[in-house]
Amino acid sequence: MTAKAAVRITRAQGQLVAYVYWYTKVHRVPPAENEIADFLGIRGPSAHQLILRLEAKAILSRQPGEPRTIKILLAREEVPDLE
Repeated sequence: MTAKAAVRITRAQGQLVAYVYWYTKVHRVPPAENEIADFLGIRGPSAHQLILRLEAKAILSRQPGEPRTIKILLAREEVPDLE
């Protein structure tokens, strides 16, 4: 288990990670924040806060101000299942 895998995340954070991972695999581009919010059934600002928390935990990275730049920093086996 890597140091990143030891970091605790909430169910919503795990679903965000799984969604970004699989969306990127299928579409070859990461989802926009509004697509993440729609998937999770939350508002845009809440999705943004989840993204910022995951970025602070080094679970994902992004380029502020640039659309569709979210990257998952976990190995495939560390990505939670998409529910």
